Amino acid sequence: MKSWWAIAFSVVLTLLAAGALLLVSRSPRGAAIQLNPPPTPGPLVVHVAGAVASPGVYHLPAGSRIQDAITAAGGFLPEADQQALNLAAKLKDGQMIRALMLSESADTQSTQPESAPGVYSGGVINVNTATAEELETLPKIGPVLAQRIIEYRQANGPFTSLEQLLEVAGIGDEIYAAIKELVTVDGAP
Repeated sequence: MKSWWAIAFSVVLTLLAAGALLLVSRSPRGAAIQLNPPPTPGPLVVHVAGAVASPGVYHLPAGSRIQDAITAAGGFLPEADQQALNLAAKLKDGQMIRALMLSESADTQSTQPESAPGVYSGGVINVNTATAEELETLPKIGPVLAQRIIEYRQANGPFTSLEQLLEVAGIGDEIYAAIKELVTVDGAP
């Protein structure tokens, strides 16, 4: 009887060993997952015109600033109004940057309030009269926040202080700090 137990035990042990060997030697199923690198943003194409050494169309890396576009165009001409542009503003694909001459800049500032009712004479945007498009030119203000500013002033009347912008849903300390030097409430009652 012992021989039957020994034979049965040997058969079971052999089957277990064969199964383990089969599992170890088998190739894995399925295909390996390949991770692609994140897409890199393409270059920006901008048109630089006006009082620069080499006006034209330039290809600049994503994240470039107006200063980079002016540099790519050979820099300002001596008679350019270098204060007319915000050199720190980020570029957008397809944007045109026009560097004004000092004489053009003086003419533009004297006529600016007539052509853009929401723009204060110093180039600052009046949040009480600006359109949504004008508000969207401010840093960190997109279509949604521009509309909220307009809705706030329609519901509550004109802004009487810049700090009231903090009462607009979505405008916190960071956005307020980015725009407070670029806006005014002049003309409020």
